[in-house]
Amino acid sequence: MRRYDLIIFDFDGTLADSFAWFLDTINDVADEFGFRRFEPARLQEIRSLSARELMARSGIRWWRVPAVARRMRALMAAQIERIALFDGVAELLDALAGAGVQLALVTSNSRDNVERVLGTELAACFRHIGCGAAVLGKRRKLRAALKACGVPAARTLCVGDEIRDADAARQAGIAFAGVGWGYTSPHALQPHTPLPLLQRPADMWNRLGLPIPA
Repeated sequence: MRRYDLIIFDFDGTLADSFAWFLDTINDVADEFGFRRFEPARLQEIRSLSARELMARSGIRWWRVPAVARRMRALMAAQIERIALFDGVAELLDALAGAGVQLALVTSNSRDNVERVLGTELAACFRHIGCGAAVLGKRRKLRAALKACGVPAARTLCVGDEIRDADAARQAGIAFAGVGWGYTSPHALQPHTPLPLLQRPADMWNRLGLPIPA
């Protein structure tokens, strides 16, 4: 029996490999908005922090976070050719849709950026795409996805790469599966879910209780 009827994916760090771009971009934005620069020597420490902890360490004022997010989205739009899906993601999404699993996406990124990276065919695999989520405000977007897809939280799995994804899923009553290839380091993300982290996109089949496609 299939465990879940709906999978809600995060985008950056889960489907899209954007972390290198983020590291190349964030310090220019830090200078522009007056918060602390990210030190490459402290990368492992940075990857172990939650979004709330990271904002506190950077010294960014909470009321400036939306403007910073908008700036990052605009910069990504101008360099979208640098962002690609992780290996195996396109095949996974196509196979899941073909197996009758409903797909949704909830992200802080813009719809235009998401659709340009996914492409028309893969974007069409998603029943619902919720974009522009506040950095600490994904719970509302997750609940909107449940409503749009008509699937109860008990039959839904949220997949993401950050502690804030796990927190939002828990608040919405949705099971959470973390990925081991995203922004947050695996050792920091694992304590936030009882489910073992996914080590590659193809691991999703076992998690769903579906036979591995040929």
